Amino acid sequence: MRSRDLEQFRKLLLEKRRVLIGDVSALEKAALQNSRQDAAGDLSKMPLDMADIGTDNYEQEFNLGLMETEQATLGEIEEALQRIDKKQYGKCISCGGPIPRARLKVKPHATYCIECKRRQEKGLL
Repeated sequence: MRSRDLEQFRKLLLEKRRVLIGDVSALEKAALQNSRQDAAGDLSKMPLDMADIGTDNYEQEFNLGLMETEQATLGEIEEALQRIDKKQYGKCISCGGPIPRARLKVKPHATYCIECKRRQEKGLL
């Protein structure tokens, strides 16, 4: 891959990382705020209805799951940036073939070419 292309993908990855860091930070604050209110016994914000309690628990678990997914994506972005530095970016980690530019534009932290990703999803890799 050409240097100019690598730099373009580096910028894209850095921007995605910046956005995700902000998202993760906001999700962490929301989760901590709910936990602190529970721990402090803040009854003024305590739902009185069991359905409300269930909804609050669901929202907190959903946010924690989303935060976990975004943190995993951040790790993938960091690995992609390292592959750029090592001149390994854009190569499938399974077959060593090129990952199509169209795929990298949609998912710049992709590690597999399309065929290997299909095989990986089927449990064949």
